[in-house]
Parts: sequence; C-alpha cells; structure tokens
Amino acid sequence: MRVAFAGTPEFARVALLRLIGAGHEVPLVLTQPDRPSGRGMKLHPSPVKAAALEHGLPVAQPRSLRLDGRFPEDASEARQALLEARVDVMVVAAYGLILPQWVLDLPPHGCLNIHASLLPRWRGAAPIHRAIEAGDTRTGVTIMQMDAGLDTGDMLQSEALEILPGDSTGLLHDRLAPLGGDLMVGALAALEAGRLVRTPQPSEGVTYAHKIEKSQALIDWKEAAEVVERRIRAFDPAPGASSPLAGEPLKLWRARLGAPAMAPAGTVLAVSDEGIDVACGHGGSVVLTELQRPGGKRLPVQQFLRGHAVSPGQVFGGDTTGP
Repeated sequence: MRVAFAGTPEFARVALLRLIGAGHEVPLVLTQPDRPSGRGMKLHPSPVKAAALEHGLPVAQPRSLRLDGRFPEDASEARQALLEARVDVMVVAAYGLILPQWVLDLPPHGCLNIHASLLPRWRGAAPIHRAIEAGDTRTGVTIMQMDAGLDTGDMLQSEALEILPGDSTGLLHDRLAPLGGDLMVGALAALEAGRLVRTPQPSEGVTYAHKIEKSQALIDWKEAAEVVERRIRAFDPAPGASSPLAGEPLKLWRARLGAPAMAPAGTVLAVSDEGIDVACGHGGSVVLTELQRPGGKRLPVQQFLRGHAVSPGQVFGGDTTGP
C-alpha cells in the first residue's frame, strides 16, 4: 500500500521502520520542525526525520496543518504534498500536531493511529507515563481509526502488555514501540485484504493522560511511598522526578520501597551504598538508588555519595513538618 506517515519521536521512528521493512511504499513523511537541543541549542531533526532521510523518503515539516491557522502556507504546502503522494492511507504515531478534518478525509482509507494504551483508558498525550504513575499492572497498544475527537475513534486492533514492577517510562516505551509497529503492519495487511473490523470504544473506563508538566515532577514527600516510587519511575527519562536537598535541586532516577518508619516526610533515615532511605507519608519510605546533581550525570548511589555528602536527619524538599 501507499502509506503517508506522520510522527516525530523515537516511538514513531520504530513504527516507520516496521512499515518500510514490511514493504509498504511511503511517498511522504510528515514530522515536526527541527528543534534546538543540547548545550549549544543547535537545531536537530526528529528521530522520524532522521530515519526518513536515511531511507531516501520525502519529508515535510509543517508548523501547522490548519488551513485557517497561524501558518496557512505550511498547511497548504502539506496538503499539496499529500495530494501529489496519492496515498491509500495515513499512519500516525505520536505526531504532535492536531489533524484537521481535511487531513482525516484525504486518504481513501483515512488515518490510522498507533496509541500506546488500551483504549479507552489513557486517551491523550502521555499514556505511558500515566499508566505507571497510576499503578496500572498492564497496558498495551491500540490501533485506532482516527476521528475529530481526542483518541475517540473506532478500535481496529489491540494487544496488552504487562507492566513490570521495575518498569520506568523509558523501559516500557522500548517494549511498546515495536509492538505498535508490528500491530500496524498487521492492521494494514487486514485493511488490504478487506478484513479490518472497526469496534467502537466503550463509554466506560475512559481516562485522560494529560501532558506531563515539569512542575509535576517535583516530589511531594507527604504522599505515600508507593506513589513516590511510581512517580520516580513514571518520569524517567523525562522530565525526571526532582527534589531539593540542602538547597540543591536533585534529579531522582531510581528508587525502591523501604521499610516502614515514622519520621517527618522527606527526612533522610539512613545512608549507605545500598541507597538513601527517605521517609514518606503514612509511615512509609523509599530508598533512592540513582541520583543526579545539576550539570552532572546520572549516578548509582554509591558513586553519587562519593562526591555529595548526605547525612541522616537532612530533609528533602526542606519540609520539616510531619507526614
């Protein structure tokens, strides 16, 4: 099939490579404009653009697809490129731009989306983060026929995946991305054979995975230890859970649940090469095992403590009140 592809991050890059590997013709790739990153803030292409160029695929990078929006010239050029590509269907994976109705209507078979959750649970921008943060024991991928709503379209295929106790967003992402690409390859084969079945999403069980804001990464030590531990995993690799200690903001990358201990929330209970034990709300604690100082690298706790002294009785977050 002739497939237009719209996506931006690594999750989408994996799907694009799966489509290429399956022999689909990709006459056009849409991805977001290059963004500044790194210490020099140089412009860098998205993972999808890099993969497309490596395979010699045409790339368009409109700032918007709305013909009546701020960048109508971008939308017009993208529309012309799609018309000239003469695609059968568009595959969308973590593109980052809203698709207006003209895009949804243009391909004969519409637009198919790879969504990293078992819909209708965790519609929205951050389904992997929110599933871990909420303590879900399973998630998965849903292939969906896109409509004008926010991840409300009919389901075409889905497959569940267990969330393991130590999963971070990064680890879970790396298992969901190939699953999504493989499911989409299967969906396109079923579409080509006329066997693709559309199933409306149930009205029960709808939740929304709102975009992660940096302010949400600040740990509230008065929360239960289970909540703190899940949040640390959910925000790895981005934006990274954080908490100040002795006036210095630290990133907290790994932790495990500790033993019950009654102490003011945020209080350092014990320090060793095994971890920094910190009191949380309701008498629980977490043991921090990987941390990062500003401008430094992520370090296992043993290495972190060699260059940064931490003592029992210090308080993360500067909070000296009880849980």
